[in-house]
Amino acid sequence: MSKQQPADDTVCRNRKAAFRFEILEQFECGIMLRGTEVKSLRDKNASIEEAYARIEDDELWLIGSHIAAYTFAHALNHEPLRRRKLLIHAREIRKLRPQVELKGLTLVPLRMYFNERGIAKVSVALCRGKTLGDKRRTLQTREHKREMDRALRRGRRS
Repeated sequence: MSKQQPADDTVCRNRKAAFRFEILEQFECGIMLRGTEVKSLRDKNASIEEAYARIEDDELWLIGSHIAAYTFAHALNHEPLRRRKLLIHAREIRKLRPQVELKGLTLVPLRMYFNERGIAKVSVALCRGKTLGDKRRTLQTREHKREMDRALRRGRRS
C-alpha cells in the first residue's frame, strides 16, 4: 500500500518577506471570504506581495491583498482589493498587540493556502524589518551556498 503525498494547496506566497523582514513568530489564521473569492483562490488568482495585517478594535485585518475577480461571476463579483478579516484567537491578538504597538514589529502574511479540510488559511508572521546590511548579508550567504552547491555537483560528475 503506497502513501500518497499531500498535494501542495498553496495559493500564493510572499517570497520577498523573508528577504525584507526577520521572521520572529508565525501564526495560522482563518480568513473570511465571499463565495467568488474562494472560487478565485482555487484558480490560484491571488497575490499577497504587498499585503500586511493590522489589529483594529481587537480584530485582525488583512489589508492590500489582491484576489482577482472570478471571471464567471459577472455582476455578483467581489472587490479585488477589499480588506479581509482574519480569524485568530482573542488571546493571540492580546499577545500580538503590545509587540506591534510598542516594539514596532510588523504583521506580514507569508502564505495563503487551503488546509487538508479545504479551508482557506493565511500564515501570518510577526516580523522586524531588516537593515540594508542584513539584506546584503542574506544575499552574500545565498551566493556562497550556491557556489558550494555548484562545486559539489562538479565534483560528483568527474
